[in-house]
Amino acid sequence: MRLDDERALVQTLDFFPPIVDDPRWFGRIAAANSLSDVYAMGGKPLTAMNIVGWPRELDIAILGEVMAGGLDKIEEAGAVLCGGHSVVDSEVKYGLSVTGIVHPQRFWRNAGAKQGDALLITKPLGMGAVSTAMKKDKLEDGGASSAMTESAMRIMATLNKQASEIATEFDVHAATDITGFGFAGHSCEMAQDTGLQIEVDTAHLPLMDGALELVRSGSLSGGCVRGKQHFGGRVQIESSVDAALADLVFDAETSGGLLIAVPEEQAQKLSDRLRDAGVSSHAIAGHFVNRSDDAPLLRLQ
Repeated sequence: MRLDDERALVQTLDFFPPIVDDPRWFGRIAAANSLSDVYAMGGKPLTAMNIVGWPRELDIAILGEVMAGGLDKIEEAGAVLCGGHSVVDSEVKYGLSVTGIVHPQRFWRNAGAKQGDALLITKPLGMGAVSTAMKKDKLEDGGASSAMTESAMRIMATLNKQASEIATEFDVHAATDITGFGFAGHSCEMAQDTGLQIEVDTAHLPLMDGALELVRSGSLSGGCVRGKQHFGGRVQIESSVDAALADLVFDAETSGGLLIAVPEEQAQKLSDRLRDAGVSSHAIAGHFVNRSDDAPLLRLQ
């Protein structure tokens, strides 16, 4: 919503049920996910309001931990918590309604990429597989499983703030964050109605350690099936691509990273800046090329 020549508002909300057992980490992850849409438009969060569904029989002190985790991320974003609303619900739900600000001439749309643009991704894929494994108790306590759980929680709770702020210094033609539609779905959104196809070298896709093994063991969210049904016809996957990875790209991501389209000549510099800043991923995963009328929107090779 445009306010004047220098300011426009970005308004977004998101919430979901717990994906991890630790209430404070759940709050952090849910808040980071809610804030992400503002960063995906190149904006800055200003205010946030809590959205809560809470069972009457569940200890209210646990809700305090959830909201404390959310506040951690709101404050890290430099925003202000200014209230919220709760309802009695049979299932725990938490998230935020967020208001941000952006320049009306410099915000990013999820479409607008140009031929020759490079596609960068700022977090590894696989959070959907890991969070599904957590919910199904497939990750046992101790050893590598605990390390995977802790790493996944940190990545999911990481704000896209730093990646977004760095990218604003470049000529971003399009951007989005990777969430419910998975890598394949959100990539298709970026190519839709552009006359372009995204060619992805899957060897360059950043993956969460152990994610493919989880997929092979059946750890995929329901979003994977829905993603294939909705976007499968718009995606070409070469036979050389690992079968588990061919599933993983359709899986829903929880608080995923940004997909950023920039001119090829700026891509490596942006990647280097992301790397030097310690952003989770700085991979140049693909390129936008001309597409014939009957060609898919996304080609993975």
